[in-house]
Amino acid sequence: MPHIDIYTKFGCGYCARAKRLLDEKGAQYEEHDITMGGPDRDAMLERAPQARTVPQIFIGDRHVGGSDDLAALERSGELDTLLAS
Repeated sequence: MPHIDIYTKFGCGYCARAKRLLDEKGAQYEEHDITMGGPDRDAMLERAPQARTVPQIFIGDRHVGGSDDLAALERSGELDTLLAS
């Protein structure tokens, strides 16, 4: 399974929804809480300069996007393929 990074903020419902889907898939992920900014926020913006909302999800080297993007991958069946690579 590829390395997964998810950038979140405290109390974010979209973040919780994305993590729940990844948990249901049995995916291991590294969560980076950027609630107070800091170096993790800077790292997120370096990886996805246009990102202004959370969550921001990366599977391997691929920037998936947010919760809605992750759900769309699940509906299309592409998420399983990404997680298997």
